[in-house]
Amino acid sequence: MTGSVLGRSRELARAVPTAVLVGAIRVYQAVVSPMTGPTCKYYPSCSQYALVAVRTHGPLRGTGLALWRILRCNPWSLGGVDDVPPARQHEHRGADTH
Repeated sequence: MTGSVLGRSRELARAVPTAVLVGAIRVYQAVVSPMTGPTCKYYPSCSQYALVAVRTHGPLRGTGLALWRILRCNPWSLGGVDDVPPARQHEHRGADTH
């Protein structure tokens, strides 16, 4: 019983910030992005990259990846295709790997 409650609270602790970030990115895409036109040197665009990163990696790592992408998007960057890295596979601590 305690394990399931703890698991659900962890899911909720990740789902709420993820939903808030996804909503903020969607508002940016709908309101701000159309005013600036296509200016990103990368594919997918920085906002789409952020959306996929947050959905794939969660709010903390996804935001970090998105910020790193935005920092790389500068006048000296060559640009190109830059996909979000795949999610890490977590190993259970103490599990026998032999």
